Amino acid sequence: MSKNTAKAYPIFLAFLCMGFGDVVGPLTSQLQNDYQLSNVAAGLVTFMGFIMFGLLSVPMSIYQARKGKKQVLMIGLAAALFGLIIPMASGFNSFSLILAGLLFLGTGATLLQVAGNPIMRDVSAEGRYSSNLSFGQFVKAIGSLSGALIPLIAANFWGLDWKVLFPIYSVIILVVLAILFMQKIEESKPAADEEPASLKSCLALLKEPFVGLMVFGIFLYVGAEVTLSSKLPNYLELAFNFDIKETGLFGTLFFFVSLMIGRFAGGILLTKIAPSVFLKISSILSLVGLLGLYVAPNAVAGFVAIAIIGLGFANVFPLIFSITIDKMPERANEISGLMVTAIIGGAFVPVVFGFVADNFGLMSGFVVTIASFVYMLFLGFKAQGATK
Repeated sequence: MSKNTAKAYPIFLAFLCMGFGDVVGPLTSQLQNDYQLSNVAAGLVTFMGFIMFGLLSVPMSIYQARKGKKQVLMIGLAAALFGLIIPMASGFNSFSLILAGLLFLGTGATLLQVAGNPIMRDVSAEGRYSSNLSFGQFVKAIGSLSGALIPLIAANFWGLDWKVLFPIYSVIILVVLAILFMQKIEESKPAADEEPASLKSCLALLKEPFVGLMVFGIFLYVGAEVTLSSKLPNYLELAFNFDIKETGLFGTLFFFVSLMIGRFAGGILLTKIAPSVFLKISSILSLVGLLGLYVAPNAVAGFVAIAIIGLGFANVFPLIFSITIDKMPERANEISGLMVTAIIGGAFVPVVFGFVADNFGLMSGFVVTIASFVYMLFLGFKAQGATK
């Protein structure tokens, strides 16, 4: 098949839309403020955004093996668009309908994640898959950043709020849907003797202790990342009297920018540092930043702590993913299915944070993320032992 770089452009746009699903992080503090929600109720925002990763990842992987990756990609975009329309149609007057909309937006993000990574191989020129995939993740990060950046700009320049995201995202997704519909993609087919991943084979793999530990690491990591992106505005409000609607989102924005910088730096450093060692370094850096939230004497120190957290968090997901694949490359399909399913941690960990915060105070909730990264540090030692 003749591959052309131009064929990858619509897929890059799909990765941008994939990042829109991360809006549930910065949106949490805004909805909590507007609808006077408890921390547990606010946790439902992230729950709706990530629950479908656990329910749909493996089944849709099986479906796309039969029906095609482009079809799953378009269904994902359509689901996300429907999710954005629901709250707009209700005039944003019902928190329940907002949750329903976020459930469909999360469904769309799940399907885009399932189809986006493998279809990038089909549209990439020879030798360009890895670089295109890395750039796709960078484009996704732009979509993630927009969830905090656009409301900040809208609030400070035009007096608007988070609601402006919904029509902007809807128009972009509609355009991407139209472009993708017109794009002809010749998809690769699995080899005749290749056994596709199934729910049974994925669950059987969990019996392998090392795989189970690493999959749980993804569960905790994603949960910790979503918790930080959603609760940093509350932290800035509590610790330094930031206005949660106008300036609090700078915490989330700063966190995402630090993640992007850390991922760029990680791509360079990982050519010289073993993944298991880098996982330990990342975990320690994250713990230093998290503990810094408790002792920061002023806002500048608070943002330094947030930057350290972002740099520490940046490479944990790909590190765990690659370490596990390298350990059992012959089971890459099943491991990939399990890892994507484990993104469901973004639905549950913030709720646990909310329960702790409601009962013992906001800063007590951050103990949940600290405990998660103590576990990451344990995985770093476990992975180093497994590679010896």
